Amino acid sequence: MAEHETSLLCHELLLRLAGRLPDARLWRYRDWLAGDAADVFAQSLPRDLVRERIALTDTDHRLLSDAVLPLGADPAVVDAVLPGDEPRWDDYTFTAESPAGGMGDSEILVLGATLRDRQGIHEVRSSWRGRTGSAMAADLKRVVVVTASGEFAELAGEVQRILRALGEHEPRVEVLTPETEPTPYHRAALAESVLICAGAEETVGHRAYG
Repeated sequence: MAEHETSLLCHELLLRLAGRLPDARLWRYRDWLAGDAADVFAQSLPRDLVRERIALTDTDHRLLSDAVLPLGADPAVVDAVLPGDEPRWDDYTFTAESPAGGMGDSEILVLGATLRDRQGIHEVRSSWRGRTGSAMAADLKRVVVVTASGEFAELAGEVQRILRALGEHEPRVEVLTPETEPTPYHRAALAESVLICAGAEETVGHRAYG
């Protein structure tokens, strides 16, 4: 399998795991995938899925195998990942309203300046994710959702590096293609989001995410 195709499978797998893997691990996997550490990605991800007891559907387990086995993952560890049904996706709620009460924060300004009118990008949106049942503003974490037409893993890595430089230690960056069928997690984030900026690509009308 071509390296580019394997990278796309790995990126799709991480999209499927958003909201399920801990943020501290998910951003690191995206960083490895965007860099030159795909082999580390492939060896570590199945172990984390086993350790965190994250169950995968048959479809997602095939995606895992197709993504990481060509990169040197241990087949025994891949086989040890628990089987399960579709996740319930009810641990989080989303809101478009910033806990700071406005859009003039440094992350918005820098992302807008960096990605506005960028080739290959349709739009960049921001949402705030909280734990279901929590009313504490301090629990809200920004999720950046980018719709792009190429270089998905590389773009996710770039946006993560920008956010980390601005002080976000565990950036939550989701890069979708216009054709991507969003998971319920991404659909909920998009339904409660605000536009940061538009890229140079023609914006494709969003599906009904609510």
